[in-house]
Amino acid sequence: MNDKKQDSIDFGYQQVAREQKKGLVANVFNSVAAKYDVMNDVMSFGIHRLWKRYTIDCSGVRSGMKVLDIAGGTGDLTAQFSRRVGPTGEVVLADINDAMLKVGRDKLRDKGYVGNIRYVQADAEQLPFDDNTFDIITIAFGLRNVTDKDAALRSMFRVLKPGGRLLVLEFSKPVAPGLNQMYDFYSFNVLPKMGQLIANDADSYQYLAESIRMHPDQDTLKGMMQQAGYDNVDYQNLTGGIVALHRGYKF
Repeated sequence: MNDKKQDSIDFGYQQVAREQKKGLVANVFNSVAAKYDVMNDVMSFGIHRLWKRYTIDCSGVRSGMKVLDIAGGTGDLTAQFSRRVGPTGEVVLADINDAMLKVGRDKLRDKGYVGNIRYVQADAEQLPFDDNTFDIITIAFGLRNVTDKDAALRSMFRVLKPGGRLLVLEFSKPVAPGLNQMYDFYSFNVLPKMGQLIANDADSYQYLAESIRMHPDQDTLKGMMQQAGYDNVDYQNLTGGIVALHRGYKF
């Protein structure tokens, strides 16, 4: 029984072999990459832009800093960071999925973001960067898709500079009274239909809804960050806890 627990992991509500999860997640994002931005706007009613802007505001980013945007996808956070670090800074948009990385690179280049952005295909669990490299690391709506979240948090800690901060923006557990029932109805009845209509892919958005439910709640994730070495870890619930922003520091 113990071996089974160690060798299997959740993929939404399914249990799959640990070594299969990355491939299954890759299939999801290969499928949705082209319509990813449109679906984000539709399924969140545009509120994801406010969540991301708040994350930037809480990051303490300044001119000249080095920023790592993990699971950066189509580059929403990278674009904002690029403007704020300026020509003397650098932003690395990292994503494990090549299709998402290409969409993000093309989008940002089309919008004129060149010079201080680097694109790297990278696994959050084994980041290909030197120790103590980045002032700020963000991972927005990506941690729940990682197979070994503890390994990813340790990997981020390693490449973070002393005095640097990690910000994790992720779907979480609603805390506002009555919100759970409405959110569940929307997630499991409306969201997959939107995915079918817009991205011709209901299954990927069914997985999205399920993966959110399987992700650690606010206090559990806080404890995981502390266990990985981060200090002064805190979180703020956004939109009634549908999303939470966790912050931790490396001292």
